[in-house]
Amino acid sequence: MTTPLLRIENLAVSYGSVPAVNGVSLEVNSGELRVILGANGAGKTTIIKTIMGLLTPRAGSIVFEGQDNLLALKTHKIHELGIAWVPEGRQLWNTLSVLDNLRLGGWCVNDKSLVEKRINEMFERFPRLGERRDQVSGSLSGGEQQMVAIARALVSGPKLILMDEPSLGLAPLVVRDVFTLAREINQMGIAVLMVEQNARQALKVASWAYLLETGHIVESGPAAEVAAKDSVREVFLGGSY
Repeated sequence: MTTPLLRIENLAVSYGSVPAVNGVSLEVNSGELRVILGANGAGKTTIIKTIMGLLTPRAGSIVFEGQDNLLALKTHKIHELGIAWVPEGRQLWNTLSVLDNLRLGGWCVNDKSLVEKRINEMFERFPRLGERRDQVSGSLSGGEQQMVAIARALVSGPKLILMDEPSLGLAPLVVRDVFTLAREINQMGIAVLMVEQNARQALKVASWAYLLETGHIVESGPAAEVAAKDSVREVFLGGSY
């Protein structure tokens, strides 16, 4: 049996006395694109932040590559293992240039020539960013900023990318491009765990889906099967898919 790249078991996280995630178990295999669907406040971002070491759970375990206990590590060590994060709202250094934002994405890579090589690859993949390499990131459009956030994550050379609401606040045409990009990243051999409210688009690119409600996973399975469930169709897909 193949060991999952990421395995979460019985995760429970609270904010003070208020439970946010309760008994969540999920996994991501190498080369997969999995999505956690759920409404705002369901606990999706809480799971991502706990994986990255930004929140301390009440219970449960998070293991990477079958051996690294992420709950025992600081955030920078988790990143060094090969887990990159595209945070909700992008969280760029808005006063720095596109180029400097990408360089910061490679802070954990000791080989600076490799970082520059990856940055040039990002400019080839995202020609618009190449054109704006010296432009202050805060002056870019929302879609361009999301490209910077994704490119910044890729510069670190990750094995797994966590994408937190990548379509949030973007125009419909840009949303489509972001999901296409998520699929392309996955086709590069990088595993992706995405949390999203946009179920219609996410289910088209994911291989596996989890449905999260009030901190509990209530449905999981191959994306096409989850999309066909009445509960998902009615709540997330408007009755059709």
